[in-house]
Amino acid sequence: MAGGLAALLDDVAALARLAAAGADDVAAASAKASSKAMGVVIDDAAVTPQYVRGIKPKRELPIIWRITKGSLRNKLVFILPVLLLLSVFAPWLLTPILMLGGLYLSFEGAEKIWELVRGKPKKAPATSKGAEAEDKIVTSAVRTDLILSAEIMVISMNSIDTESLWARAAVLIVVAIGITALVYGAVGILVKMDDVGLAMTEDGDSAFAQRFGAGLVGAMPKVMEVISYVGMVAMLWVGGHILLVGTDELGLAQPYGLVHHLEVAVGTVAGIGAVLAWLVNTASSFVFGLIIGAVVVIIVHFLPFGHHGDEDAEHGDAEPTEKDPATGQESKD
Repeated sequence: MAGGLAALLDDVAALARLAAAGADDVAAASAKASSKAMGVVIDDAAVTPQYVRGIKPKRELPIIWRITKGSLRNKLVFILPVLLLLSVFAPWLLTPILMLGGLYLSFEGAEKIWELVRGKPKKAPATSKGAEAEDKIVTSAVRTDLILSAEIMVISMNSIDTESLWARAAVLIVVAIGITALVYGAVGILVKMDDVGLAMTEDGDSAFAQRFGAGLVGAMPKVMEVISYVGMVAMLWVGGHILLVGTDELGLAQPYGLVHHLEVAVGTVAGIGAVLAWLVNTASSFVFGLIIGAVVVIIVHFLPFGHHGDEDAEHGDAEPTEKDPATGQESKD
């Protein structure tokens, strides 16, 4: 009996070690997958704060929480099952889907640069009052998140080495929850930092706290601007890299062959070869993403079958108007 109990305990211990090793593998694979998608994560964090611009401070966090739940629903209910089915029945589709996402990222990054050149940044969503307006803001944000979440999940799926369907599902679930918490937790902190600074300015117990609060309030617009630029660069870098690698995986030797040749050439430099190789790959990916993105921007905005971005100037850029109850004439909000 004692021997049987000892054997049973040994089996339980072995199972526990196996489960622990499996958990470690999932954690390691999740960290690897998340790092591959980090460029899109930065862009997601840069895009989201615009949806609460102009909202009353007390409504900012509730709206972000609603967007967070929508993002989790996008990843776990819609995207995850589709990716798992594709990985089993049509794995060859993952690379083309990933490349479509890379094309979208390159277009978004190039369009942001075009807006900077024009000096006409894209307007934030309308923030009129009322629950219906908040619903529209959340719907718009969750729709945008669907595209970015799909890209994050496909990038993560492509970086998972395991053949087990359950292990892939576990890694993707961890990535979905972890990245969503990271992105929207960071967004929540960012959008409330100016309120924290304002409170310190008004209620600070010391002159230092008041000065720090004032500095925080003044710094946050610059911080958000820097994040938007980082997101723009990250989109072009990640999008270009996805397209470069994708063309190679689809059987086209160039242009990734040239990039790889340059990487090998600089990789032989003693001491800094690995860094130089990474810089070459990153710079090449950025340039390739910018070129491809610029082509798509031209197609979308300037060719006859595009939607002509200048139409917004004619129809959509005017501020909303409403009638003045006293005069009956229209006036801007």
